[in-house]
Amino acid sequence: MTAVEEEPPRALLAGASRRWVRLLPWAVAFVLSVALLPTTIQVLTADYGLNGGIASALAVAQAAPLLLAVVRPLQAWYVIFAADVAGALALLTVDFKEQLLWPFPPMEIVGYVGLCLALGLREPRRTLLLVWLATAGANVALGFFAPNGTGAMNVLLTILSGVVLVLGGALRERYDAQRRLAEQETISEAERDRRTLLEERARIARELHDVVAHHMSVITVQADTAAYRLERLPPDVQEEFTSIAATSRESLGEMRRLLGVLRNEEANGELAPQPGLTRIGQLVEATARAGVPVEFTPCDADVPEAVGLSAYRIVQEALANVVRHAPGAPTQVSVSQPASASESASESESASESGSEDSARLTVLVVNGPSPQPPAVPLEEGGTGHGLVGMRERVRLVGGTLDAGPLPDGGFRVAAQLPLNEKDFT
Repeated sequence: MTAVEEEPPRALLAGASRRWVRLLPWAVAFVLSVALLPTTIQVLTADYGLNGGIASALAVAQAAPLLLAVVRPLQAWYVIFAADVAGALALLTVDFKEQLLWPFPPMEIVGYVGLCLALGLREPRRTLLLVWLATAGANVALGFFAPNGTGAMNVLLTILSGVVLVLGGALRERYDAQRRLAEQETISEAERDRRTLLEERARIARELHDVVAHHMSVITVQADTAAYRLERLPPDVQEEFTSIAATSRESLGEMRRLLGVLRNEEANGELAPQPGLTRIGQLVEATARAGVPVEFTPCDADVPEAVGLSAYRIVQEALANVVRHAPGAPTQVSVSQPASASESASESESASESGSEDSARLTVLVVNGPSPQPPAVPLEEGGTGHGLVGMRERVRLVGGTLDAGPLPDGGFRVAAQLPLNEKDFT
């Protein structure tokens, strides 16, 4: 059985983004240690009349652990608290002036208050309460042995330590709340992006179901009617056609069950045929009626249905973005089938270097200029988040490439290349 190594404790404020904030606890602890060590020795010996050796030992025990408090404040408190109590008892053995503070001289109060701040920034509420109770209890117990009577100054350390512990704890809890909120926002943003991607993939899958279902239905009908359309078919051939029809119907049934998982209650109008290249002209006309001047270069090429559907959706989303974000901007829409991949690269300025030279590709290009009169407020307060995500998913589905981004003049450009050969689909 292997022992689990405990992670070493982090220094106070180690998670701060700025370097000077991370170094601040070390600087404060170092200054306090360097300042309090000789001061404690001097005050205990010169003012209180304590033996030099004992004063030096107490000074080291009360000041040096402040450096440890940056990493382990509770362990440092054990040492300093014991040293302070021991120092108070040691002062009972000497005769000091009545106006001097007892049981805790001023330099001990300063060091202890700094230690309490470190405790408040690190330890939970229960620990802070126990520390304060121990401090108050020691102060009350030592009060019974006060050499010059008990005064109001005897409870000074109890009051100051309580205030600083509460302040440090409040600061720590506020920082933890802000950190958790930032983490939650990061997680929420990642979940939102993931949900958007999954929703878009489900939408694409629903649309492709209609395309594939059409082809499977044709196969089923052809296989079922082969015996009637073709004369004198051998029995084994008829049996083969019957098997093909049965397999096609089974595949259609499986696709419908899969589609039932992908559908949602709000999915309407999915019985309509999926659009293709021939419907892009209607998109352009509708956009022009919305006040966006559009120039359209159509393409009458015979392309696979999946490619035509992807091209239609890309143009649809690109034009929708123009209407949302650049109303009235002049726009050019071009759908073409260059003779080669090299010509496609020169036209769309975004062709991939990979692929064969004779691979036929459909180029979809939507370019808009800046809006002549930007609206005072956005036409939509927030987008769906599906625009570029959906474009990239559709292009990736057919093994194409997409280049989308702003132009120097303030416009926007979407360029996609979709392979037409099924062997190029990924």
